[in-house]
Formats: sequence, C-alpha cells, structure tokens
Amino acid sequence: MTRQALPMITKPAELAQLCQRLQRADLIGIDTEFVSEDTFHPQLCLIQVATSDECAVIDAMALEDVRPFWQLLCRGEHVTILHAGREELNFIQRSIQTVPRQLFDVQLAAGFCSDEYPSAYGSVVSKFLGHKPAKGEQRTDWRKRPLTNAQIHYALEDVRYLLPLYNRLVSLLTESDRIPWFQDEMASWQQQVVAAVDRKDWHRLSGIGKLGPRNLAIARELWNWRYEEAQRRNQPQKRLLRDDLIIELSKRKVDNPSRIMAIRGMERSPVKRQADELAACVRRGLAAQPEHLPRSPRSNIPPQINLLGQFLAPALGTICHRAQIAASMVGTASDVRELVSHYLGHTTGKPPALAHGWRAELVGNLIHELLEGKKSIRIVDAKQADPLGFEDIS
Repeated sequence: MTRQALPMITKPAELAQLCQRLQRADLIGIDTEFVSEDTFHPQLCLIQVATSDECAVIDAMALEDVRPFWQLLCRGEHVTILHAGREELNFIQRSIQTVPRQLFDVQLAAGFCSDEYPSAYGSVVSKFLGHKPAKGEQRTDWRKRPLTNAQIHYALEDVRYLLPLYNRLVSLLTESDRIPWFQDEMASWQQQVVAAVDRKDWHRLSGIGKLGPRNLAIARELWNWRYEEAQRRNQPQKRLLRDDLIIELSKRKVDNPSRIMAIRGMERSPVKRQADELAACVRRGLAAQPEHLPRSPRSNIPPQINLLGQFLAPALGTICHRAQIAASMVGTASDVRELVSHYLGHTTGKPPALAHGWRAELVGNLIHELLEGKKSIRIVDAKQADPLGFEDIS
C-alpha cells in the first residue's frame, strides 16, 4: 500500500486518533529528532512513526505531553522497530518508567548479518535494501518552528525503511540460524539501556584507564559533583566541566582553589567561581579510606595476560570475518584480555562477555581451547585476508 505522509500531529486529539489507528499494527517503526547540546537530558522535538499503512510526525514540542504515544508502544504484541534506539528507550523510560515489550533494533540485527557495526542508518539501508535515504537536513535545529516541508520529509526518511529492513533482516537471521543470538543480544542491550537511565556511572569518564586508586577516588568525587551540578543547572555535564580537566585535577591532587584555577582551561570553565567546591571534592578523594578506594581496571594484571591477549585478539577477528558477523559487536582486544584473565583465575567478578552466551559459542570456547592447548593457531595462507587457521592438537 502506498503511504501518505500525514501533517504534523500537534494536538492531543490528533495524537489520540493516531494511537487508535496504531493499535491495529503488527509492526511500528519509530525514530526521534532531539537536541542535546544545551540541556542535561536531550530535548525531544519530533517523533516519527511508520506502519505498513502510514507515516506520521508527532510534534513533541507542540504537544508537550506525548505519554499516550509511549504508553501505546508499551502495550500490545506488536514489534517496535528502531535504529540505534538508545535515546528512544531513554525518552520512553524517563516518561513512563517502562519500555516496549518487543523491540527490534535494525543496527544490532545488521551486525549479525555483516562485518560492520555500528552502522549508520543510511549504510544499513544501502547494504540491505539497495536504497539511499535522502540527506540535507542533518544540521537542522529541530526546536525551531515552523518546520519546512524539506525538514519534515527528511525526518520521515528515518522511518521510511524501518519495516522493509525488519523483514529483510529477519529473513537473513532466520537463514543463518541466528535469531536466538539476536534475541539474547537484544534483551541484554535493552536491560543495559534501562539500567543506565539516570545512573551515576563515573566509570564512563574518558581517560581514567591509567589513573591509580587515589587518583580514581578524586575523579569519582569530581564526576559525582559535576553530575549533580549539571542536573541542577540543566546543562550538559561536559560543558560544565570537561573530562580532561577532571583527569588533570585527579592527577595533580590539588586541593587549593587558587592552584585549581591556575590549571589551563579552568579559567574558561562555567564552574570557575566554584573552585572551593572542586577543592572539597579533591579533599574527599584524598581522605577516602583504603578499603573504599576504586581499583584501577589494569592493576595487578600479570604480564603474560597482556601478552596472551595481544596474541589471541587476531583470532577473534578471523572467526568473525569467516562467520560474516561484525567483530566490533562480538568483542574487542580488551574483551579477549578479560577472557584470558578469567580463564587463568585472575578475576573475581562476573564472567566476561566472551565467556557466556552466543559470544562463547562463537569465540570464547575456541579461545579457551587454545589456552588449554587443545587447539593451535597456524598460518594457513599468508596471502589471504584471513591467513590464520585453528587445528586440533592430537
């Protein structure tokens, strides 16, 4: 059926009518347009919707309350289709504290059917459908009204291909017998996104990998202070105090306000008048009891683990390339190193990603056999793109 784009939905009655029609849909594709550079949480501007019968654009700024739409998505047995839908899930979770029952992320599914992940929407459409979505409005400020026809058309392009992508990718996943793998990964991804909503995760701070325990304690205090202050001001965290400045303060262990403000970059920071509060954060980190100090992720790692990790990391790439699955989705060199550390008994936490589930089936079990000497790696053909081979040791 030929789709006709509806005018923008700007009134509660129009939204209610759309939700009523959507109740009959088996597949609902969604995308959003938002602006994130000026507020603590991204500001939702538009919601684009696609079914087999219609496309629509919901003006979230005109409506103010789009909870009826989010509630519709979270009811029923339909499949909600997205591309890289982390922010969409965040909007839903923050609004109504739940998420749709059946999610299908085409970016994630594409990673099980190709060697590229994460892929941009246009790349996924081109690779699996042979089309090129229209471009031209990437730098639109979606807060401004009225929107032009070109802007609305561009917004609809982001949902136009979601249903055809769903059908194509489900077919490929079924042919390769990877539907269970995708479902496991989709469920895990969804749990991670939901758990991360508004979570104070200072470990995401860029540049902490080489900090010692005491420096990490200072970084933790500064990150937590920045989070609370940015939320109070409704500003992006990194605009308030950049990650590299937190790392520099943590390295120097400076708890004197004047010396803090002497660090290059601090004089232009929006928190330049709060040097006393930053100094207090540093002092709390310095005073933390030894048992409360964070551990560096690379502390006390035997040198052979790094060596084995570097040696075995190419095996992951080889296995994934031959299986036509994106290696970047399966794991990284760091994941291989964590797996080696786990098998050699140098970790006490939960098993690493490559040690369970579909990743173990694809990669982890083979690496375990290599570590136990049950298999060997050899160069099969140095002229090939994948020159490595794995053989049983008799």
